[in-house]
Amino acid sequence: MKIFTSILVFLALALIIFNITLLDFNHLFEGNSIIALIGITASFCAVLILLIFRMSKMIQEKTKNQ
Repeated sequence: MKIFTSILVFLALALIIFNITLLDFNHLFEGNSIIALIGITASFCAVLILLIFRMSKMIQEKTKNQ
């Protein structure tokens, strides 16, 4: 499970980098830039959710061992 979440975090970070390249800083809220901003936000949320999931699994393992 740890490898799977690591791969998903890596893919989400790659999507953030890709969407940053699509941004047009002169017209940030028009055309493809707004789609890129939505993609950046969604990928950032995915990274946070995956990190919270990983932390909860670590806590679960520690409480099981006690």
